[in-house]
Amino acid sequence: MILSIIVAAAENNVIGRDNGLIWHLSADLKRFKALTTGHSIVMGRKTFESIGKALPNRRNIVVSRNAAFRAEGVEMAGSIGEALEKVKEEDEVFVIGGATLYHALWDRADRLYLTRVHTEAVGDVDIPAIDPGQWHILSRENFEADEKNEFAYSFINYSRI
Repeated sequence: MILSIIVAAAENNVIGRDNGLIWHLSADLKRFKALTTGHSIVMGRKTFESIGKALPNRRNIVVSRNAAFRAEGVEMAGSIGEALEKVKEEDEVFVIGGATLYHALWDRADRLYLTRVHTEAVGDVDIPAIDPGQWHILSRENFEADEKNEFAYSFINYSRI
C-alpha cells in the first residue's frame, strides 16, 4: 500500500482555522476529487464533520476515539492503526486530515500531494515542515490567483526519499 497525504497549506504550513478551511481554491477542490476518487480516504472525526457527509465514489474511513460516533456512508476506526489495517491491501490510500492524522502519519507517508497556497495564513492547525532531506519533488505546477482561486498556488507532488 502507498500511503499518501493530500493537503493544502499556506507558506507558513497553516492548514485551517476553527475546524475549517481558510481559503477557497476551486482548482484545489477539483484536484482533490480527481486524485482521491476511486480510492480509500482516511480522516479524523472533526475533518469528517467539517465536510458534513461521506465523499462519493470513495471508501470513507473515519478515525475517532468516540466509539459511539456513527455516520452514514463511512466506516469507523477506533485508532489510526485500525484504519490502516482496513486498507492494507489497497494500492494507494489518502489521508485527508486533520492535523492530528497528518502529524501522526507524516513520517510514515510515501507520497505527499501538496497544494501550496501562496499566502501567510493565521490559523490554529498546521502540518509539519517539509524536510528536503526526506522528500523529493516529483512535479510542480504554479498558478496565479483568478476569479475562482483567491490566492496564487502551486501543486507539488513529493515522494519519500
